[in-house]
Amino acid sequence: MGSLFSYRTISESGSSSCFCASYSLLYIIVSLLTLSFFNFITAQSSHCRTSCGNIPIHYPFGIDDGCGSLYYRHILVCSDVDKLELRTPSGRYPVRSINYAESHIVVTDPFMWNCHDGDDFRPTRPFSLDTSTHFTLAPQNEYLFFNCSENDVIIEPKPSFCERFPDRCDSSCDSASYLCRHLPGCPPALGGRSSCCSYYPKATGSLRLMLQYCTSYTSVYWRTVGVAPPFDQIPEYGVRIDFDIPVTTRCLQCLDNSRGGGTCGFDVGSQSFLCLCEKGNVTTYCTDGVSGHKIRIGVIAGTTAVSVTGAIGVGAGIWYLRKVRAKAPVTCGVQSNENRLF
Repeated sequence: MGSLFSYRTISESGSSSCFCASYSLLYIIVSLLTLSFFNFITAQSSHCRTSCGNIPIHYPFGIDDGCGSLYYRHILVCSDVDKLELRTPSGRYPVRSINYAESHIVVTDPFMWNCHDGDDFRPTRPFSLDTSTHFTLAPQNEYLFFNCSENDVIIEPKPSFCERFPDRCDSSCDSASYLCRHLPGCPPALGGRSSCCSYYPKATGSLRLMLQYCTSYTSVYWRTVGVAPPFDQIPEYGVRIDFDIPVTTRCLQCLDNSRGGGTCGFDVGSQSFLCLCEKGNVTTYCTDGVSGHKIRIGVIAGTTAVSVTGAIGVGAGIWYLRKVRAKAPVTCGVQSNENRLF
């Protein structure tokens, strides 16, 4: 047959040359695996995307696993079409903007009522946040509820109701609110065929309860603009979510340009802090890691699986080389459990 694995017998000198050929071939294979393995990991170690579409992604967030703060792991998702979404217990919501200076995210909910719906108040789902995360609903949000049951919900003008029942003021849905009378981007009113009231839920449970007695709802937040008060805020549809920025000494050192200007991240396995640098990942800051030989490679998403696979492949190759060397010469053509390559 003429192939490497076809001969059943071979001379003593042939065995020696065959062993050398096998050894050389396997050495080349292992060398190539090793080089490609480490080159791939080094390239991936600095792979933290800094944007999704037109939205910048900076600390404390990351869209690649191992980037940003561990507190916000798997929170933001960048789709194949560069659309950024926020994950919450109630679903995934398109992110309109991230303001790092004021530490808030604005998301939209396609299920909420909007001006285009008019009097078509379709059922919706209540928006919720995971209380274990470092997210909170901003006080700038206001929620407008439509066609609520007056038998189950207190619907009255808030000022007069609060004067009469101050202890129950927080439980009322204000039917005389400014936003109900001036729906952003909508006609002046809903035509008188539907009722509207404004209510700020204290918790997700109260929002869910309100939707049991109301047809639909929408969220409006007050966006700050660069003009003098009292016209420095305008209402827009969406949900504003405030977030915390965890700051540690190690992260500040990592970000310091005089120390290498790395990116704060974490080990996806141990979840311990890592400073992500161009030449690898270190536990302190980039220049310290380079000089102190503390570089750790392969913790960003996509490298963990490759690291395991590559390590197994390289390890198996080294084990086989040692086994072949210990038992040389071998009969090249006999594929037994002792000398098979694959």
